[in-house]
Amino acid sequence: MADLKYYDIIQKPIITEKSMTAMEEKKYTFAVHPEATKSQIKEAVEKLFEGAKVAKVNTMNLDGKTRRRGRTAGKTAKTKKAIVKLTEDSKDIEIFEGL
Repeated sequence: MADLKYYDIIQKPIITEKSMTAMEEKKYTFAVHPEATKSQIKEAVEKLFEGAKVAKVNTMNLDGKTRRRGRTAGKTAKTKKAIVKLTEDSKDIEIFEGL
């Protein structure tokens, strides 16, 4: 397993219609490093975003899609997605404000 720092774990926020409605329940969706564990994701969110306290982390491993270029077929990279639920008394994450 790679030696991951907290700033390497969270790659980008995922902004979709479904994830925007989940933010009302203090659930935020992120694309994370494929080798990151739930405890590492929790630690990374609490360090990157001031005042955020994580209650629970759900993760999903997404396989790469098959793509074709002419006769040649290949696969895109596999990814991992995390849904982070914050506690009731924690502050909201500022990235998602104003969207």
